[in-house]
Amino acid sequence: MPPLDTADSFAAGARAIEGGSKPARSSGGAGSGHPLTGFINLAGPSRWQARMDELARRASAPSLTGRALSERHALEMTLHRLLGAEAPENPGRAEGELLRLARDAARLAESLPVPARRRLRSLLHASLAGEANLVPLFHLLRVAALHRARGFEVRFTGLMDGTPHDLVIAREGMEAEIACETVSAEEGRPVPRGDWCAFVDGVNPDLQTWLAAHPGRYVLKMTLPEGLKRDALDGAALQRRIMEMLRDRRRQDAAADAVLKLDPLILAGAQAAVPATALRALFGPEAHLAVTQGNGNILVLAARAGQACDIAQAVCRRMVAASSRLGGERAGILAVFLDDIGRQEWRGLRDRMELEGSVRRFLTTAEARAVSTVSCASRMELFGMAPPDGVPAGELRFRNPARSSSRDAALLPALVSTS
Repeated sequence: MPPLDTADSFAAGARAIEGGSKPARSSGGAGSGHPLTGFINLAGPSRWQARMDELARRASAPSLTGRALSERHALEMTLHRLLGAEAPENPGRAEGELLRLARDAARLAESLPVPARRRLRSLLHASLAGEANLVPLFHLLRVAALHRARGFEVRFTGLMDGTPHDLVIAREGMEAEIACETVSAEEGRPVPRGDWCAFVDGVNPDLQTWLAAHPGRYVLKMTLPEGLKRDALDGAALQRRIMEMLRDRRRQDAAADAVLKLDPLILAGAQAAVPATALRALFGPEAHLAVTQGNGNILVLAARAGQACDIAQAVCRRMVAASSRLGGERAGILAVFLDDIGRQEWRGLRDRMELEGSVRRFLTTAEARAVSTVSCASRMELFGMAPPDGVPAGELRFRNPARSSSRDAALLPALVSTS
């Protein structure tokens, strides 16, 4: 029986990459004429290969955690795949965007004096260690590229001079500071997807055994009043409760931290042919789903927290801290990248105006007095997705009307609101 599988992606931006994000075990390295040569040399070929070997080993496990890791590190794995013999002759739009930013990193390194180049290399090395990834670095490079395309001169003052802000852009004698910030959507989820994957992986073997002995189609609904964060719930104890309930042939089990209910799963006709899509439609975008099936049998885990996600509020909490990186004398831009978020979630935040509402409320606070504009983007924009998955301008922007600098004509291409 196959391992449990999610009914929705952990970080859906990876699906924009043609051929997927499955890591290659080894590449022949970037030859002198390869577009990634400069980037790999900046990282250090041996360091890069060691990181790719580590990610390949960790992602190869047949588990949700392994799959989530592949998606979280889609940037690194895609660049590595483009180095190998399996690289497509004509890269798709997503691969093209990543290649362009990798070349930008190499060109930037060549243009910087030695101390600043060392800072850039240290930033890249930190992106290739532990649970970090390339997203913050590529966000910085992408923000710089967007403003160059709008006619601004861009200086990497964070690298050059160690300023709290990352960039200074200039146009027609006017300047603005930019502080780049990367926020994980996990910070706003009462059931973090990483914790959900680890929980499901832990209980999966016992669920497979139970399903083989009890053929049928089931859905195990889990209501978690305080979520699944490690400080809110004992995951191992909940796993034991689930198996005890199933072995005792009980349909329900209730406690303060979790309410469990086992029901028949009814999927009719076309729904049964595409169960992942049907399940997402049935349980909604905020439910956490996992499926195991075999020989016509199926068991779905469907978990929902007793509190709503507050991803937009998590973004604003980080903006409060990041705003202190702007000096206040010049126009200031907070350029936020929201990572670990799927297409449906990203569209939902925009369509329901949750993100816009939270950001505009932040702009009325004292902490935002140095902020002229907030911009927001996700992997959907990083990978060049077309609307409605990505936003047309490549980022959302929300101008602070209380700041006089927000009305400077020379700076308007960087400051004007997109909605």
